[in-house]
Amino acid sequence: MDALDLARWQFAITTVYHFFFVPITIGLSGIVAGFHVAWVRGHNPQMYKLTKFFGKLFVINFALGLVTGIVQEFQFGMNWSDYSRFVGDIFGAPLAFEALLTFFLESTFLGLWIFGWGRIPEKLHALTMCLVHLGTVMSAFFILSANSFMQNPVGFTFNPKTNRAELTDFVAVLTNKVQLVTFPHVIFAAYMTAGAVVMGVALWHLRRPNLGDNASMYRKATRVGAVVTLVASLGVMISGDLQGKIMTEVQPMKMAAAEGIYESQSHAPFSVLSIGSLDGTKATRIIEVPGLLSFLGHGDFNAEVKGINPLRDEAKAKFTGGKFTSDSSTSYTPNIPTTYWTFRFMMGFGFAGTAASLLVLWATRKNAGEKALAPRWWHWVAVATPFLPLLGNSFGWIFTEMGRQPWIVNGLMTVQHAVSPSVSSGEVLFSMIVYTLLYAALAVVEVKLFLKYVRMGAEAVPEPGHEPEHDDTDAPLAYAY
Repeated sequence: MDALDLARWQFAITTVYHFFFVPITIGLSGIVAGFHVAWVRGHNPQMYKLTKFFGKLFVINFALGLVTGIVQEFQFGMNWSDYSRFVGDIFGAPLAFEALLTFFLESTFLGLWIFGWGRIPEKLHALTMCLVHLGTVMSAFFILSANSFMQNPVGFTFNPKTNRAELTDFVAVLTNKVQLVTFPHVIFAAYMTAGAVVMGVALWHLRRPNLGDNASMYRKATRVGAVVTLVASLGVMISGDLQGKIMTEVQPMKMAAAEGIYESQSHAPFSVLSIGSLDGTKATRIIEVPGLLSFLGHGDFNAEVKGINPLRDEAKAKFTGGKFTSDSSTSYTPNIPTTYWTFRFMMGFGFAGTAASLLVLWATRKNAGEKALAPRWWHWVAVATPFLPLLGNSFGWIFTEMGRQPWIVNGLMTVQHAVSPSVSSGEVLFSMIVYTLLYAALAVVEVKLFLKYVRMGAEAVPEPGHEPEHDDTDAPLAYAY
């Protein structure tokens, strides 16, 4: 493989890996803040235990997300310098806000939350985690505004003297139509993922024997996680429907590739399952819903959805010969199998998460009794539940980015013009191997730490009033969380 292919693989590996932690961080910070506020309001020992328990899991996840996120920005200068030079004036603005404003908000108040137990007033202490959650949401907003520019570039002008896109309207970048539907979609998906983590972990504990007084606590946490997952999944569906219509407007090729339709169709169907050639040219739809793709794209079951072939011809006529586009031999069609299946995996895992939350709510209702969770298969429900929306998130981002190909900035710059010209394939391969091995080591650390504290459970946390005294104000702070 050449440097371009290796650079794409490296960015894909690091991005997908990093995004395992992002939705959990966003959603879990909100749930922990909710538990903490509930404890401050009622001083219920169960809420205190849940705050400390899931707060510890949040901190572990936050640390790994931070470490893996830093690598993302390194790659813009390492492997994608021509891209950075072209859109740096625009892309750098939201990233600067994310780093200088939201990250400092998150890290500062997370530190206060970790070391503030018994040191600062209860209400102020609970507020720190609320501000951490606000920081994670704001961070997502600025990152997504940068990504939305890549999907639908706005608020800029092209300077032919410098061959750069220059920012003219920062507000337009922040209020990009793609951003306005993508942001709530991602936030709802984050709540759904974190809710599934809380539901799965608490459900696993709830099935353990001899819980005593902790049984009601884990049941409460299980239901809280299930409710958050269910409500968030409804938000994901509504925002996803809006996002599909905006996507069809600004990136019609992505919608056509998602179904693998090569010619324009009215009343276009959506296939739940298909077999045939990988490129979709010879496909047999096994399960098909007539008109659904037209509705997803236009809100009308009879609307026309443009096909891959006419869209490809339009793109060749419009963009061939451009400075940052390509020559006539370049295909403007994304990888059809990838876009087709990731679109379905995204929805499939999401719907499975919704179904799991409904099943758990039914099994933990007041009159269900302990026997409802007795069957062995509930153990696997508890283990699998956190992965369902997490995988849905990952496949959703793969679809979003792969469906945009060959563009790195839609309609402005193709990927082949974005790679660093002076970086050799050997250099990219070396850095990719190093990062992949490093990430593998971090994965081992993350999994071991996470599972260790999951197994310890909330019962290992001291009751309020039994915290160590902090009389020596001059003593250095130590991380003894």
